[in-house]
Amino acid sequence: MTGEITIHRAGMLATIQDAGRHGMLRHGVSSSGAVDQQAYAIANALVGNAQGAAVIEYAMVGGSFSVDRDCLVAVTGGECALTIGGKTARPWESHRVRRGEQVTIDPLKGATWGYIAVSGGIEVPVVLGSRSTHLRFGMGGLEGRVLADGDRLPLGPEPDGSPLKMTSVLPRPDAPVRVVPGPQDDYFTPDMLHVFFSRPFAPGPMRDRMAMILEGPQLTAAHGHDIVSDGTRAGSIQVPLSGRAIVLMADSQTTGGYPKIATVISADFPRLAQMPTGQTFLWRRVTADHAEELALAARRRLEEIVATLAPSQPVGGGKRHRKETRAP
Repeated sequence: MTGEITIHRAGMLATIQDAGRHGMLRHGVSSSGAVDQQAYAIANALVGNAQGAAVIEYAMVGGSFSVDRDCLVAVTGGECALTIGGKTARPWESHRVRRGEQVTIDPLKGATWGYIAVSGGIEVPVVLGSRSTHLRFGMGGLEGRVLADGDRLPLGPEPDGSPLKMTSVLPRPDAPVRVVPGPQDDYFTPDMLHVFFSRPFAPGPMRDRMAMILEGPQLTAAHGHDIVSDGTRAGSIQVPLSGRAIVLMADSQTTGGYPKIATVISADFPRLAQMPTGQTFLWRRVTADHAEELALAARRRLEEIVATLAPSQPVGGGKRHRKETRAP
């Protein structure tokens, strides 16, 4: 059975995202996809969707919506107040939502990006191998744009499944964010690299799906702030003439002409992306080989979390959980 989601109050910067549009960098098209791929994958697993199904991603506030069929819904990304049909539910679990019931998602606490998965997935057209919205190109998702009040989103066939909950916590330690130096770290003096690795930085208020401008010490490139444009990726840390470090995000450009002092490793990219504005952190350098080991370990940990999801008592139309949840 197919169906539709009706958006009553669109979340902030709400878009349709999936695992990403891969293999297109050489054509100038960045991957897009969920900024926090870990929270995205868990949301889909909680509602029984196949890997790669499309969800709604939002920044800070999730808004409200209803569905025209019974389905499972899960909200992940951070801790938040969640109501289904006016009754309290918990994030990081899936809940049975009855036809016509309104789901309302209040602001996230301690996180920036939230994910709303509905059983069956959101079946907007596939563009270049993905349903993800690329806002800069106006491509994919729903007409290549952010969602608005009154939008209707098609759902795929309902998979068999029942409500699930997490039995282990998604690790997000309060620790330095690990980076691989370069590829233009030689543009910076040893003293400036020491500043980069020893002084605190924080996400600034100027941030979106394309980039995050950091607050922190001003960085000066001894060999200048212009280079022959070369490849960039999500996690690249550019340093323009302003001296303010910029971390590229999921919708970033694929080439750039500023020196890149370091690159955030894939295992830590979701944690950095989820940091609230103003939260300070330090960088820690690792080798490329160690970064690959950490990426494999993060993937195994995510697979373990998904494999150990356990049955949860249904919420829509049934007894509600009263126990307090702890943010993963």
